[in-house]
Amino acid sequence: MNGSRKQNTELVRALADNVEVSDKATMLLCPPSVYVSEVCRQLNGSGILTGGQNCSTEESGAYTGEVSADMLKDVGCGYVIIGHSERRALYGETDSVVARKFLAAQKAGLIPVLCVGETLEEREEGITNEVIRRQLTAVLDLSGVEAFAKAVVAYEPVWAIGTGKTASPEQAQEIHAFMRGLISERDATIADSIQLLYGGSMKASNAAQLLSMQDVDGGLVGGASLQADEFIKIFEAAAQAEFA
Repeated sequence: MNGSRKQNTELVRALADNVEVSDKATMLLCPPSVYVSEVCRQLNGSGILTGGQNCSTEESGAYTGEVSADMLKDVGCGYVIIGHSERRALYGETDSVVARKFLAAQKAGLIPVLCVGETLEEREEGITNEVIRRQLTAVLDLSGVEAFAKAVVAYEPVWAIGTGKTASPEQAQEIHAFMRGLISERDATIADSIQLLYGGSMKASNAAQLLSMQDVDGGLVGGASLQADEFIKIFEAAAQAEFA
């Protein structure tokens, strides 16, 4: 929950002027819902993609304060973040709710960016893989693996979000390989092609190392995305990475 119209305009202008999207690297901005429409207009023609930070499980109705996937699509979004750790922790979103939001996003024609990840307590208990399996399986069982052909999955270790801590490249690779393996159990072709993002305190100083890992295909960038210079450096690291 960051930004203002002035800050957004400055950030968007800096990114649009300095980011050259290509087949090798793409940038996606997901502003707060009240700014989505304006940011979509500002980025029109730039090649930078836009998305929402969350959507409702429902298409329409008496759900005051909610934003539907259809609404995001209507104002120009192509993506939406689903199941972010803060949505799960602060607003009680269960695996079942996340799975329903995933379906709602795809029904509206959006590409969901599905977030999964473990807390520090779960990592220390040695159940990281169990947590990731549970979170991914909930969506796979409801949507079917075919839906993942038009989806992105982001691993965001909760203990590394906003804490300054970052999973080591090797830790990130281990979980990304595990996620790809889970999807491969149902469809190897989809598993090979799906984009897996790392989302735990990625910044300019560590992006190149994280993105050098075989199964890390990009980043779900948090605080660093609010600083144009920092975000551009991360994008440049992605553009220079040798993705498998």
